[in-house]
Amino acid sequence: MRILMTGARGQIGSQIRKMLPDDWELIATDSKTLDITNADSVENMLSGFQPDVVMNTAGYTNVDAAENDLEKAFAINAQGVLNLARSANQHGVKMLHLSTDYVFDGTKYTPYTESNYPNPLNIYGKSKLAGEVAALSANPATLIVRTSGVFSAVGNNFLTTVVNNAKQGKAFGVVDEQICCPTYAADLAAALITLVRDYPQMRGLYHFTGGTALSWYDFAKKIVTAAGLDTALVEKTDSTSQAITRPKYSVLASEYDIRLPVKTIDEAIAESLAALQE
Repeated sequence: MRILMTGARGQIGSQIRKMLPDDWELIATDSKTLDITNADSVENMLSGFQPDVVMNTAGYTNVDAAENDLEKAFAINAQGVLNLARSANQHGVKMLHLSTDYVFDGTKYTPYTESNYPNPLNIYGKSKLAGEVAALSANPATLIVRTSGVFSAVGNNFLTTVVNNAKQGKAFGVVDEQICCPTYAADLAAALITLVRDYPQMRGLYHFTGGTALSWYDFAKKIVTAAGLDTALVEKTDSTSQAITRPKYSVLASEYDIRLPVKTIDEAIAESLAALQE
């Protein structure tokens, strides 16, 4: 199987490259090797490589910065997705695209499933929803996987930020009003590979997250505890401390009867912390 993957240096792309099945051929691109906002570049890449699947793990993910960088957020999360979907459709290629729990407004307080109506609260969520609509309209052979709170030892994410803050020995605040299911990047990467390999006919929307719902504050406490750092440094704050509105409850559940394995939150944190030491 031939896979064209974007976002190769990100959390998910890095894990997919490690886990790639032996019989798969991968072209792993990043923003330097493929500008997805340029339709001609995307078409040239697909024409040259002729993949069986386009796997888009790229994205503009800085929620706060997106509010003041609307043009770039939509260029990557919407127009870039549209370019990939259109070109994939022209070549008869399936597309797998990552999206987010932030397409929901968080007012439901029971898990959101694929059939629930999205209503994003911020520019990041709106740009990701626009990308979903673009992908599904431009390429019927699209599977969108929504996920939540991805973490690992790679790059800037919640786990690495918390560890870095705690190591500095200064108190820092973490919001306690927002609940999600943090997702280990290695679990998500394994799930994406399984979906491509074992469920080639899946289309539309699919929700995949970690198995534990908790607040960002509780997640931070777990990380600091596992790292052997001072938990007193983690201070509880509320959403008024945040400049950008976020959903208060964005736990995802799936209507599909598919059992994809996930590690416990404690196992995933431990693996991530161990990888940080390597």
